[in-house]
Amino acid sequence: MFRRSAAACAAILTPLVPLSPGGPPAHASARPAAHAPPLAASLVSSRARVVEEEFVAHRTLDLTIESPAMGRREKVRLLVPRGWSKDAHRRWPTLWLLHGGVDDYTAWTRDTDVEELTADSGVIVVMPNGGRCGNYSDWWNYGDGGPPGWETFHMTEVREILEREYGAGKRRAIAGNSMGGLGAMLYAARFPGMFEAAAAFSGYLHTLDGHTPGDDSTGWGPSLSCPGTDWRRVWGDPDDQAAIWRAHNPTDQAGRLAGVRLWVASGDGRRGDLGGWPFTDPVEAATYRHSRAFADRLRDHGIPVTTRFFHGQHGWPYWERDLHEAYPMLMRSLRG
Repeated sequence: MFRRSAAACAAILTPLVPLSPGGPPAHASARPAAHAPPLAASLVSSRARVVEEEFVAHRTLDLTIESPAMGRREKVRLLVPRGWSKDAHRRWPTLWLLHGGVDDYTAWTRDTDVEELTADSGVIVVMPNGGRCGNYSDWWNYGDGGPPGWETFHMTEVREILEREYGAGKRRAIAGNSMGGLGAMLYAARFPGMFEAAAAFSGYLHTLDGHTPGDDSTGWGPSLSCPGTDWRRVWGDPDDQAAIWRAHNPTDQAGRLAGVRLWVASGDGRRGDLGGWPFTDPVEAATYRHSRAFADRLRDHGIPVTTRFFHGQHGWPYWERDLHEAYPMLMRSLRG
């Protein structure tokens, strides 16, 4: 039932450090965060534009967007519903699917059956590029701001283009795996009212896990960031820029998720019924710890969450199953 990509499973074992600046926006208008680059949302959205469209399969439409927030062109993949066209006089709800850190916008269609799963659901599935260790954040860049501005690209530029030109409606749900799980909960918390539901599969949901003041590390540590990535560019130092870190830590932001339907899933790092390595996967063991801490914080706030914890590792067979299990809840949220 569930497909497996050996190469993809190997790639995702590289641990990731989550990143980005600023305090949480006050509402769902996609206003940039306080430490974001000094570029007004209206200017960003008016200048972003689609420069290329390509149907790569019957329902799969790839967009190339000229993005001021990113300072370059970026890709977004859409799965459009039956009957969709740019000229149709109707709106469709959207399901955003975010990918992990060592991956790209093709991940969900490449490694899961999401196209088949969503064929009759009547939703636009939005799969934006999120960058290698982009961490779904506008990077701090040592206080200078500027590109990459992943949060602004997704929540302002892409969202407004889809609503203006591609029939996207105002009801939205979001889900993601690994780094994408971080992104799903960050976006839902930082933009209250934007999403009806959010799901994280093996997500980095407590980014300050294991950190103590004065430590030159986070729960992941600089030695565990993506090779070649200067992790301090993203959120800065976890002590000197503690407010920025807390503003991008889902566990610290859990109280902002009231009213959002929530789903959290993670394996415990041990080999499960969908296979894996004969040893404990340290990345999944960490997301298991993160996910439990996040769920506990939600409950401290009196916020309901559905959890799925199991024997399993950091790989696509488990994430595909996670999506199947969370999918009915996500679809119910889009229907009101």
